[in-house]
Amino acid sequence: MHINKLKINNYRNYEDAEISFHKNVNVLYGDNAQGKTNILESIYMCALSKSHLGSKDKDIIKFEKEESHIKMYVEKEGLEHYIDIHLKKNKPKGIAVNGIPIKRSSELMGIINVILFSPEDLNLIKNGPSERRKFIDMELCQLSRIYLENISRYNKVLNQRNHLLKQISYNNSLKDTLSVWDEQLIKYGKEIIKARQEFILQINEIAQDIHKRLTGKKENLQIQYEPNINIEDFEKAIINDYEKDIYNQMTHHGPHRDDIKFISNEIDLRTFGSQGQKRTAALSLKLSEIEIVKNKTGEVPILLLDDVLSELDRNRQNHLLKGIEGIQTIITCTGLEEFINHSIDVDKVYRIENGKVFNKK
Repeated sequence: MHINKLKINNYRNYEDAEISFHKNVNVLYGDNAQGKTNILESIYMCALSKSHLGSKDKDIIKFEKEESHIKMYVEKEGLEHYIDIHLKKNKPKGIAVNGIPIKRSSELMGIINVILFSPEDLNLIKNGPSERRKFIDMELCQLSRIYLENISRYNKVLNQRNHLLKQISYNNSLKDTLSVWDEQLIKYGKEIIKARQEFILQINEIAQDIHKRLTGKKENLQIQYEPNINIEDFEKAIINDYEKDIYNQMTHHGPHRDDIKFISNEIDLRTFGSQGQKRTAALSLKLSEIEIVKNKTGEVPILLLDDVLSELDRNRQNHLLKGIEGIQTIITCTGLEEFINHSIDVDKVYRIENGKVFNKK
């Protein structure tokens, strides 16, 4: 699996740009705020239909323009596919795969698998639990259409239930209708918990080996799933805490409040780990995604590295760069020194300047 070509029109600070990618290592370099991350964002959108930055579609369209296009040509299992995304200022986005419009954005998931690694990911462990849930969900949604459906439905039901909880404070007779939402919340919530349990078990096993190599076998990493509620207790907890939920106008139990725990040599890294230990564990976690995708799909994912080399010390840089062999990788950076210093073979180089792309190799 690899990207052959990307075309963007009126996207962020780009008017028109076209880039042909090599199936191995591609480097986009240039000063900050020139548009390097925008290219990675457009690739990410073709994989997951949304921005990894959380931006709204209308904010992605170039200033004073009404619409934007992304076209990406991907080779998978010897066949070329193309994805066309049409962003509109005041209308929902349009998506077509191989010229055929799709009705739901969820149909795009799994056509290609991308792993994006940004400096913010190095703070995955020290940040709040919502960031770690997002990490789990983004990976599982690419790997499983069933999980995507379950998490989408769960979030809709959760929003409806929370809305009802607020209404009950004004109209107590609505309390009897809570059970309608409870049944669905428990149904989808249990499926999410099961999928997350399995995913964390798999990623823990892979990350352990990576972490040992990163630390010279000095540290043993354990990644543990911390569900807000166990499957067997979910239904009972929802029923028992009716009054608490109504009083606080929110749902207290469910996978929307899950977390992940990181233990290294019996130390809870979230609370007691050093900055270096947290970054090493985060790097191990991100690198383990590659193996998870390989194992689940039989395909090698596309790796997007957004200016992360400057955030890592030499040892972590070496380990990351060794891990990209045989993987199509698109790297953004401010200069080419990192690759010269590490004697890394770079197959294509583009200079990015003020929303324009210049082919340098």
